[in-house]
Amino acid sequence: MWIRSTMAYRASFAMTVFGNFAGTALDFVTILLMFSRVDELGGYSLGEVAFLYGLSSAAFGLADLAFGSVERLGQRVRDGTLDSLLVRPAPVLAQVAADRFALRRLGRITQGLLVLGYALVVVDISWTPLKVLLMPVMVVSGAAIFASVFVVGAAFQFVAQDASQVQNSFTYGGTTLLQYPPTVFAKDLVRGVTFVLPLAFVNWLPALYVLDRPYPLDLPEWVAFLPPLVAVVCCALSGVAWRAGLRSYRSTGS
Repeated sequence: MWIRSTMAYRASFAMTVFGNFAGTALDFVTILLMFSRVDELGGYSLGEVAFLYGLSSAAFGLADLAFGSVERLGQRVRDGTLDSLLVRPAPVLAQVAADRFALRRLGRITQGLLVLGYALVVVDISWTPLKVLLMPVMVVSGAAIFASVFVVGAAFQFVAQDASQVQNSFTYGGTTLLQYPPTVFAKDLVRGVTFVLPLAFVNWLPALYVLDRPYPLDLPEWVAFLPPLVAVVCCALSGVAWRAGLRSYRSTGS
């Protein structure tokens, strides 16, 4: 329904997609401005940072397209309109994710893939079959990890009622963090996004294998192939959190 509504005004849709594309592109413009003054950032060249940026943006864009609308759940919990979703013969999470589905978010995905394509051209990578296979795995697994963060954030809103900004600090903030090399951050932060909130598996750890870069925290090389497993675990835990939050919902009482 939302896609049909969006496509009813093609020119408006094209302009909003372009606006989303241009808005997210400003993040990469910031990186370009940095490299206009330095040759390396944390020991990484522009092409290598673009590689990290493209992977992070593409993975997050896919998750945002599918689950970005769940950040509005707090409003529904607060005003009681979630009740109307509970009586429909469809999963509540699917309904919340589809609510006001924004096809304009394709702009972020397109922009991320373009930057990733640029990085693949300018960076000298010693390709192997494993590295080639790892490329789509990174994007899909990263999208699943980000999607699980969206769902956990939505589940938290059952308790906090309106915590969309807290959720955004881990979703939008997380993708911004991953757009830069881990060497520019404190080791405690790198440990946190590796062992606590495993965002490092979105791009840092597998990308460093592709780029033949040393791993942060002296981790073994095989961790580069763990993103699918980490994504499955994250999705399972987010499912548990969502069901727990949904069971705690008591409407507004009005």
